[in-house]
Amino acid sequence: MSARLASAQALGAVIAGKASLNGSLPVQLDRVVEQDRALVQELALGTARWFPQLEVLANQWLEKPFRRADSDVQALLFIGLYQLLYMRIPEHAAISETVNAAAGLKKKWAKGLLNAVLRKAQAEGAEQLQQLQKDPVVVTAHPRWLQKQLKAVWPEHWLAICEQANQYPPFTLRVNQQRINQADYLALLAEQGIAAKATAYSDVGITLDKPCSVYELPHFAEGWVSVQDEAAQLSAGLLDLHAGQRVLDACCAPGGKTCHILETEANLQELIAIDLEPHRLKRVAENLERLQLTAQLKAGDARQLEQWWDGQLFDRILLDAPCSATGVIRRNPDIKITRQAADIPALATLQGELLDVLWQTLKPGGVLLYATCSILPEENTQVVEAFLARTPGAEQWSINAEFGLEQPAGRQLFPQAQGHDGFYYARLVKAAE
Repeated sequence: MSARLASAQALGAVIAGKASLNGSLPVQLDRVVEQDRALVQELALGTARWFPQLEVLANQWLEKPFRRADSDVQALLFIGLYQLLYMRIPEHAAISETVNAAAGLKKKWAKGLLNAVLRKAQAEGAEQLQQLQKDPVVVTAHPRWLQKQLKAVWPEHWLAICEQANQYPPFTLRVNQQRINQADYLALLAEQGIAAKATAYSDVGITLDKPCSVYELPHFAEGWVSVQDEAAQLSAGLLDLHAGQRVLDACCAPGGKTCHILETEANLQELIAIDLEPHRLKRVAENLERLQLTAQLKAGDARQLEQWWDGQLFDRILLDAPCSATGVIRRNPDIKITRQAADIPALATLQGELLDVLWQTLKPGGVLLYATCSILPEENTQVVEAFLARTPGAEQWSINAEFGLEQPAGRQLFPQAQGHDGFYYARLVKAAE
């Protein structure tokens, strides 16, 4: 299978609402030769990154919108536009290879449409983009609903947020402090000729100057380091962990924070990690095994206590709540395609339900750390403020830190250049009886 066809199949499934790129892309990568896999990834992820802009541009030349059944053709067209506008592939090769890939879609009409639109883009694309610069969707490459929300809630920051969301994410590691410290691992990297620096806020974080295969990292297989964004690394420290505590990691997959908790405090009484989908716990188990750590994994809906809770209260709870993931768009650019404005109120309701239920399992004097990778206040401070207002005995435990912006409840982090992703944290303490 050609690289263009494989990337179109992966992206087409996203446009059709059938999958995320995390689900569809690995399937297509298995169908191409190894030397084409990097190109397939770049085409699919890059096109998703600039999808809102490419959509506005394509509409200048299309007579009518694509049907859902033709999402694969739409994906292939946008992949062709991405090559012409953002890649160094020769224009004649970008057009011919993209048009020829249409044969694999078994839609004869598609070749003519693709050729016509891509030829127009070749001749007029740069000029058209310049003329469309008054459209915020074109300027920010964000869907209109999200661009408008960001401008409304973060008037001083929204352009910088969009700019960072359009960049390639940094490659950040978490050092396993049970094996080695940050400074010594930096020295190991230097010996291997891998340029890197310590992260700004996590004392176990390291950001590489350039991404590399994890198998090039010293002692990766032995569990000395893991790949994890710096913002996510802050959770373990904010939990204020101590020996003998019973800890719950709710909505735990893929397990990065689960493992970091155990690396931070090796003498916990117990760590229970739950997730809704049993298949997602396989990834958690794999991470625990590589790092030689132990946790009790349970599948179930965190809101249904009878599915997983034994009635014993927890000293600490990490609720990494399901969210819009608008703070990690640069890592998952297909969020620009899959996420809709109507999703946000529903997610906020779910987040509030999780807080209400899990609060019942927390000891008096215990701490619940609420976290999301969202940058929308509707999922963050507003959820926590509402919870505090309706919950007797719930108090906010302030986060005195240099990172992020203080909110009425918690702290909001925005994605930073060569730094952490967008994230939100709030620490809640249950009053002692």
